Amino acid sequence: MQQNKNQTLTQEINKTIEVLKNGGLILYPTDTVWGIGCDATNEEAVKKIYSLKKREDSKALICLVANDFMLENYVEKVPDAAYDIIDLATKPTTIIYDNPKKIAKNLIANDNTLAIRIASDQFCEYLIKKFKKPIVSTSANISGFPTPKSFKQISNDILKGVDYIVNLHRDKENKSPSSIIKLSNNGIVKVIRD
Repeated sequence: MQQNKNQTLTQEINKTIEVLKNGGLILYPTDTVWGIGCDATNEEAVKKIYSLKKREDSKALICLVANDFMLENYVEKVPDAAYDIIDLATKPTTIIYDNPKKIAKNLIANDNTLAIRIASDQFCEYLIKKFKKPIVSTSANISGFPTPKSFKQISNDILKGVDYIVNLHRDKENKSPSSIIKLSNNGIVKVIRD
C-alpha cells in the first residue's frame, strides 16, 4: 500500500514539474488551502495567474520554498528573527521579506518585498525540492470571492483556467490560510494576518 502511495506521489510530482517547466499553471493542495501555482521565476507564468484570478499585479502573491537553504537563495538577507518565527510557528506562517532576488519581477511588491513560506506539506516540499525553484501559491479563487475550503468549492473558471490539476487530497477539507508576518531588515515585525 505504501509503495502505491509513494508511486502516485512521484507520478504527480513528475507531471506537475513538466507543466511548471513549460510555464503552465497548476492547481494543487498546499499546507493550507488549494492553490494556483507556477514557476516563481517565470514572469509570463505569473502574468497568467494574475489574469486567471482577475487580480491587479500590484497585489503580490506568496511563494513556497522547500527549506531554509532555498529561502536564503531568493532573499538578499534573511533576518535572524525569521528562523525563530519559522521554528516556533504552530501553523503555516508566511513571512514577508525585504529585497528578494532571482524571482519574477511581477511577484515583487512595490516596496521591494516578497511573501515566502517554507512548505510544510509533504507533496509541496518534495515538488519544490525536485523542481529546484520556488513555486507561486495563491488561493484558488477569483479575486474578491471567498477562498474555497475544499476542492469541491473551486469554481469552474479556475478549474478550466489551469494547465494541470494535481490528483491528490481532493477529499480533504482545507485549513485556514497561513499567518502572514512582515519582517523588515530594520527589525520591525508586523502581523498582517493572524
